Amino acid sequence: MLLTITTTAPPASDLGFLLHKHPDRVQAFGQSFGTAHVFYPESGEDRCTAALLLDVDPVALVRTRGKGTPDFSLGQYVNDRPYAASSLLASAMAGTFRTAMRGRCDARPELPGRALPLEIVLPALPCRGGPDQAERFFAPLGWRVDAAPVPLDPGFPEWGDSRYVTLRLTGEARLADALNQLYVLLPVLDDAKHYWIAPDEVDKLIRAGEGWLADHPDRAAITRRYLANRRGLVRVALGRLADADGAPEDELDRDPLDEEPPATDPTAAGPGGPADDEEVRAAPPPAPLAERRIRAVLETLHAERARRVIDLGCGTGKLVARLRQDDRFEKIVGVDVSYRAVQIAHRRGLPDPYGSDREPRVEIHQSALTYTDERFRGYDAAVLMEVVEHVDPPRLGAVERVVFGDARPRVVIVTTPNAEYNVRYEGLAPGAMRHSDHRFEWTRAEFEEWAGRVAAGFGYRVRYVPVGDDDPEVGAPTQMGVFTKEAG
Repeated sequence: MLLTITTTAPPASDLGFLLHKHPDRVQAFGQSFGTAHVFYPESGEDRCTAALLLDVDPVALVRTRGKGTPDFSLGQYVNDRPYAASSLLASAMAGTFRTAMRGRCDARPELPGRALPLEIVLPALPCRGGPDQAERFFAPLGWRVDAAPVPLDPGFPEWGDSRYVTLRLTGEARLADALNQLYVLLPVLDDAKHYWIAPDEVDKLIRAGEGWLADHPDRAAITRRYLANRRGLVRVALGRLADADGAPEDELDRDPLDEEPPATDPTAAGPGGPADDEEVRAAPPPAPLAERRIRAVLETLHAERARRVIDLGCGTGKLVARLRQDDRFEKIVGVDVSYRAVQIAHRRGLPDPYGSDREPRVEIHQSALTYTDERFRGYDAAVLMEVVEHVDPPRLGAVERVVFGDARPRVVIVTTPNAEYNVRYEGLAPGAMRHSDHRFEWTRAEFEEWAGRVAAGFGYRVRYVPVGDDDPEVGAPTQMGVFTKEAG
């Protein structure tokens, strides 16, 4: 796999100082999975190009993996890693250009701070989402992006394009910034890594993203992909990015398909002609599904006359914040297993800052729903909003016993995705789930079977409420079960 970096800023050969690699030498650097070669196809006063060629040893790559790594399968032996730019190339960059990525040049300390005209070329880059995705991630950073699809086979154009692009970036930037952006975005575009994601990956992301990631309009998507959608690590990373720019971390609570309803064409002509078109354009856009879900929960709590509410699996406290705005709720508690989420909720000022002599109206606690906790008791209503689908099925029984058996609020509200509705989401592959952290997604029949069994087992009645547009064929995008305790 190959990466070339070209500059035309005179004297262009200063690129060698910035990279700490002499233009007159070919250098080799051993990697655990092969060898990285650095050389200069051209080096002059007016134009200089540095190349990083990564020669991957497929056998060495397999030997670096164990059964716990993501690709312990035939895919280890038959894959594109020796040929396509990916996390392997990002790792090689981190080892080969470490000092350059840190913005240091002891021989010429004035050079790293200069923005240079740069051209960066990657002949074969795996790009999940195609050329538009490359444009979406790189263009906000000031790059002019040329992402040309690579055909599956030039001899058979009817086969269409492969998932690879030839990427060319041109623009002016500090070399350190360009290298760090590539380090993050190469595995993000590939949406895969060749090694297991450990907690220290958050530190790597924050370090490489300093100065640009916090302000990126797609920082949440970049963070999720970089951290392989490991929800706990994503929470930590987005929280630290929010700390960096002072922005509230709403992205943490959102599933990717919650932002907007399925795509429709607002200009499509209706049966009445132009007048219908005008009505469509004048109509306000529908609220995102996440907002409609919160409204449905609030309406149900009001209808059930709940005054003391506990939000189990509250994340950073979006529902808690809405409950706090309503004087009809006398006591509000949020609970989440993520310590970082609880920290963010505290930073947003959700708990009431009362002293020990006065019970606060709003509290946030860290706790797990799979273990009995006396703090869960004594509430009119408990809410599990988009929580159960994140629980491993073998542990659902523990959640049922904790919530319905021990805490036993008068009302329990459970919302979860309706798997049947997934066919209405463009771009969602058949059989795929809406979020990579979902352990399952139930059909309406499966949800009703689970809810009916739980209600019967713990002395509740349950009714079902669709949330979102109720499609006559596949139902609503979210299904809600409202459990109320049987009298006596």
